[in-house]
Amino acid sequence: MPEEQPHVAGFVAVVGRPNVGKSTLINALVRAKVSIVTPKPQTTRHRILGIRTEERSQMVFVDTPGLHTNARKAMNRLMNRAADNAIRDADLVLFVVEANRWTAEDAQALKRIGAAGKAPVIAVINKIDKVHPKEELLRVIDEMTARFTFAEVVPVSALRGENLDRLVSVIPSYLRESPPLFPEDAVSDRSDSFRVAELIREKLTLALRQEVPYGLTVQVERFEREAEGFAIAALILVERDSQKGIVVGKGGALLKKAGRAVRLELKEQYGVPVHLELWVKVRDNWADSEEQLLRLGYD
Repeated sequence: MPEEQPHVAGFVAVVGRPNVGKSTLINALVRAKVSIVTPKPQTTRHRILGIRTEERSQMVFVDTPGLHTNARKAMNRLMNRAADNAIRDADLVLFVVEANRWTAEDAQALKRIGAAGKAPVIAVINKIDKVHPKEELLRVIDEMTARFTFAEVVPVSALRGENLDRLVSVIPSYLRESPPLFPEDAVSDRSDSFRVAELIREKLTLALRQEVPYGLTVQVERFEREAEGFAIAALILVERDSQKGIVVGKGGALLKKAGRAVRLELKEQYGVPVHLELWVKVRDNWADSEEQLLRLGYD
C-alpha cells in the first residue's frame, strides 16, 4: 500500500511592481475575491492573505502592495515595508511580471526579492493572453530564465485562468510539512469590515479620475446585522478640500453611483439587502503621516 503523502502548508508571497496583476492572480488562485482590483496602480495597500485549502495542502497567498522605486510618501514607504516583510517571512515567493513588458521597476523589484529573503522564487509570467504570436512566449521565458535563478518559470493568464492548474500543482512541493494554518473553510484573514472598506475604495477608484484615488482611504464605522439585512456606515477620508468635491460629485452623483455599486455587490455576496451610508471628510496629508497611517490600520 503506497505511503500517504504528508500534509504541507506555508506562506506564498506574491510580489512584483505595481499593476502586474498580483491581486487578480490571488483571487483566481483562491477562487474568491479577497483583494480589490482596478486598472490603476497602487490599488493594493495592505498585506492581505488569500487561502486555498486542498486535501493535502494549504497555500496561504500573501497579496502585497506593489514595490515602489520612489517611495516618497509615508504610505509608499509602509507599503514597501509590508512587501519586504512578506518576502522575508515567506516559504515561497511568486514574482509576477507581465509577459509583454519588462521595466526598470521589474528589475528593481527582483533585486529586492533577492536581497530580502532566502525562499525559493517562482517567476509567474502573467497576461500571456496578450502575447502574439504564441511562439513569442518562448523568447519571453528564455529572457526571464536568464535574469535570476528561479525555482520554476510558469506562464499564466490570471484573468482568463490559463495554466493556473500548473502553478497550483507545483507550489506544494516548496511548502513545509505542517497541519493547516487556518480553518479549512477560510479564504482570507481579513474581517468583513475591512473587505467592505476595500470594496468602497475599489468602486470609488474605478469612478474617479487618475490623481484622486491615491489621496483617499475608507474606514467602516458601523457594520451591523439587522432584521432586514446589513447596516453599514463608512467614512471616506481625502487629503484636500478640492478632492472632497470631486469624490462627492455634482449633486452627490459620483458618491451615489459608487455607493450603489457597493450595495449591489454586497447584496449578491450576502444574499440580503444592504443599507449603506457614506460620508466624506478632509484629513490633511493623511497619506504622508506614519502616525495617522498606523491609526488607520496600515501595516
